[in-house]
Amino acid sequence: MTVRSARLLILLVTGALWLPLLPLAARPAPQAKTPLVFTAEVDAIIHPVTADYMIGTIDRAGAAGATLVVFTLRTPGGLVDSMIAINKAILASKVPVVVYVAPSGSRAASAGFLITLAADVAAMAPGTNIGAAHPVSGSGEKMDETLANKAAQDLAAQARSLAENRKRNVGLAEEAVIKSRSFTEDEAANAVPPLVDLVAPSFDELLKQLDGRVVTRFDGSSVTLHTAGATIERVEMSWRQRLLSAIAHPQVAYLLLSLGTLGLTIELWNPGAILPGVVGGLCLLLAFFAFQILPVNYAGLLLILFGLVLLVIEIKVTSFGLLAAGGIVSLVFGSLMLIDSPMPELRLGLRIVLPVTLGFSAIVLFLVRLAVQSQRRRAVTGDAGMIGERGRAVTPIRPGQPGRAAAHGEIWDATANEPIEEGDEVVVTAVQGLRLTVRRAGSRGSSEGGA
Repeated sequence: MTVRSARLLILLVTGALWLPLLPLAARPAPQAKTPLVFTAEVDAIIHPVTADYMIGTIDRAGAAGATLVVFTLRTPGGLVDSMIAINKAILASKVPVVVYVAPSGSRAASAGFLITLAADVAAMAPGTNIGAAHPVSGSGEKMDETLANKAAQDLAAQARSLAENRKRNVGLAEEAVIKSRSFTEDEAANAVPPLVDLVAPSFDELLKQLDGRVVTRFDGSSVTLHTAGATIERVEMSWRQRLLSAIAHPQVAYLLLSLGTLGLTIELWNPGAILPGVVGGLCLLLAFFAFQILPVNYAGLLLILFGLVLLVIEIKVTSFGLLAAGGIVSLVFGSLMLIDSPMPELRLGLRIVLPVTLGFSAIVLFLVRLAVQSQRRRAVTGDAGMIGERGRAVTPIRPGQPGRAAAHGEIWDATANEPIEEGDEVVVTAVQGLRLTVRRAGSRGSSEGGA
């Protein structure tokens, strides 16, 4: 083999070895993955619907491999059980969770405060506040001192545990529960150690401050956040969650209770109407769903029922309006006591109670009066409807000698206890089969205009 041939053979073998590597050399260098941030707004009472929404958002973010979940929170508080479920999801989340109390003028009180403590990053907007987490009875009734102390100590322990693990101010967290203290964003951020991590005037500014921040997760692992140029995925409540969350509002629940009671009242006074009964039953079921979530005072509910009873009795008993007045007063006080909570957002005010109560009372009184009047009105059909009807004698009628009389458009056999001449006007006093008992119209003992 010549030298030239040997060189050619070496080139061919070398080219064959490098040929499979050419596609790899042609591929572009891998680009950094764009950060993905899930965000959701929570502007509601903390209840099972809110918990379902927040937990679902965390699960979606974890499944999508998101960099971060940001909850913009504003809430007066809510149920402890729902708060615990949310905190469990936050602590077990694969994705770091930020709770941002915003916009300015908002607050995260009671259960919202403990949710903020549980977050990997707690942030507040200027002009916001957190705290006031002292527990209250879920039934709206006043707790005895021992039970109230146990509930407060239990929540205080949760607050201390969360604050200590997140390296936040344990003392202030406990005071928010035991002493119902609230804190502004400056007080929370400037405390030593701080109660919250960041103060940001807007969502965009929050993401800027979070970029490059090292976060220690609840399990002790550390994560560096990358939020610059992140893709924002906004998670909205489903139509079902929006509907149930709206129903759980105290004013909506109260209106549903009133409409449900009114609908069933109309159905009872007018059987067979169907629509009022269906709508009333549906409204009552929705109201009862809301009352499972809200702190309902059962004494207030009993006062409302007692007021309805007094309004019904007023129609049948002469009380010169005293029963009606008592019923209206009972409805007003029962409505004011129905939702018993220290949070103004959960209480029913006079501006909704008075119009609803007075309107409801007027409608119920009107319906019951119509029902009583219809029962007192004489019958217009059947044998009973003939009593009091006027007619005219077709033939002479004598005692013991039946004759004939025209009444109600028909000619009947007729008897009388007095002599009646042909053509005299008569009044029907009784019906026996196809025979009438009549009297002369205007005679003594006759029934003028009715039996």
